[in-house]
Amino acid sequence: MLLKVSMQFLCFSLFFVVSANANPDSAVQHGEQGLAAITDTPSNPGAGETAPAVAVPSRPPPAPVADGPGYNWRRDKDAETSVILSEHPADPPKPAALSPDEVVPWEQMPDKSYLVPALEIVGFLGLLNIYDRYAYPDQTQDGKKVYSSTFSSTWDHLRKQNWVFDQDPFNINQFAHPYQGATMYGLARSSGLGFWESLGYSNAGSFLWKMAGETDPPSINDQITTGNAGSLLGEALFRMAELVLNDGGAKPDFWHEAGAAIISPPTAFNRTAFGDRYKTIFPSLNPATFWHFQLGSSFNSSSQSDATLNFGMSYGLPGKPGYTYTRPLDYFDFEVSSQARASNPVNNVMLRGLLYGKDYQAGNDYRGIWGLYGSYDYLSPAVFRVSNTALSLGTTSQYWLAPGIALQGTLLGGVGFGAAGTTPESEGDRDYHYGVAPQGIVALRLLFGNRAALELDARGYYITGSGEFDRLSTDSNSVDSAGGSETIVRIKTGFNVRVYGRHGLGLQYVESIRDSQYGGQPNRHQSDGTVSLVYTFVGSSHFGAVEWRDNVNQ
Repeated sequence: MLLKVSMQFLCFSLFFVVSANANPDSAVQHGEQGLAAITDTPSNPGAGETAPAVAVPSRPPPAPVADGPGYNWRRDKDAETSVILSEHPADPPKPAALSPDEVVPWEQMPDKSYLVPALEIVGFLGLLNIYDRYAYPDQTQDGKKVYSSTFSSTWDHLRKQNWVFDQDPFNINQFAHPYQGATMYGLARSSGLGFWESLGYSNAGSFLWKMAGETDPPSINDQITTGNAGSLLGEALFRMAELVLNDGGAKPDFWHEAGAAIISPPTAFNRTAFGDRYKTIFPSLNPATFWHFQLGSSFNSSSQSDATLNFGMSYGLPGKPGYTYTRPLDYFDFEVSSQARASNPVNNVMLRGLLYGKDYQAGNDYRGIWGLYGSYDYLSPAVFRVSNTALSLGTTSQYWLAPGIALQGTLLGGVGFGAAGTTPESEGDRDYHYGVAPQGIVALRLLFGNRAALELDARGYYITGSGEFDRLSTDSNSVDSAGGSETIVRIKTGFNVRVYGRHGLGLQYVESIRDSQYGGQPNRHQSDGTVSLVYTFVGSSHFGAVEWRDNVNQ
């Protein structure tokens, strides 16, 4: 089990490195450029077939830069070493990003296939089962080897449908399984299918695995996290991989292809295995983005010191002229962090994205989006863990408080299916439980031009339910499997300042608090505080404020 998680952790670590060294200029858009490179590579029809031509616009030339003594920090590279004070020069109108009506939708590409991903997912799960048979030959449950599935065990699962909450470790159920779902989702998405179609394939693959991949009873929690959390994660990875490919132009070179492969292996597999058939780059419609990479050291209240690694990206920030939110996850915010600890290498994964919504504005200084969001969170501080897959209503917006000073924020409230519990220290401690999980998120970023950013991220979860972990009971320390509840709050504050170019320093503090009560057990209160000092490398958008105001001096 640990090997599985370590492999995923290695992939994410490599992803950080590639993202930090890639040139993001053509992938980071702020209203002054049109659609970045979308390839118009011809399709590769089978024998005797002629595919219709696909009219895909090419990259337009860069917008001209106005002459004058001043500069605009959103457009002029002199801003790399300058501080925004109180003025912007007069600028020419910015061309809008191309609308979805001007490009061929991804889902209408002539070589999309429903059969190819179905066969790929069956093959992927077959190889995964073979690997698990050899990697974990002695893992048993109810006297059966877990991965020694047969036609007989598959038929029993299909016939009886005895769904339960399984007993796998928290990091396997809540992190490794969503990544497995993201892989199946990516196979469908990179075959030309849309978000909802690919989500169906991920859920079907999860069901197939529970029926035929294992001998233990199929688990409710895996079906939810693998198929649904995995789809959200898979879409974010697919979009980021396509940004890397987009940065490489019509024919990405080896390094761009390799970077995209590390982010989304299934996308790279289809691009390699089928020649030119799936070489077309996803039409991102030139979103406004912000990404950062952080490396540093942390110290928590348990007197533990760790090296930390963090990557975050905001995709489709509101305010970009002409950019629309017609497809699921045209806006998303993604963050993943790790620490140098073998027992808990992945510290958190947090993802929220707009599934369906609209943009709006109020006056000249405020732009936003609102609607239905999907989210997947995995938080694992030192003493307890929580994970949730949820649907929420909310909004994401930006407000120009003053020239060069912007406030970005997200407010969400919703409900999902979550898991939470303490990190066990001895036999008899309850591990974690599942249940319905209302949640709320408030995220704010105060941006001081291209010089500094002050951040606040507060999120709370209320998980109610039971994990039925009687197996953890001992004669001296019984565990009550009756229902219970947990309230978990996580508050992160941070301050980052740009020192030179894209290089900066940051100070962060995270406070995590858990209050729990189960059946006859006494109430329990736990808290963990972690302070971190980090080196920060930011993308070409600096701290990510979106400028939509033309001629702001006038």
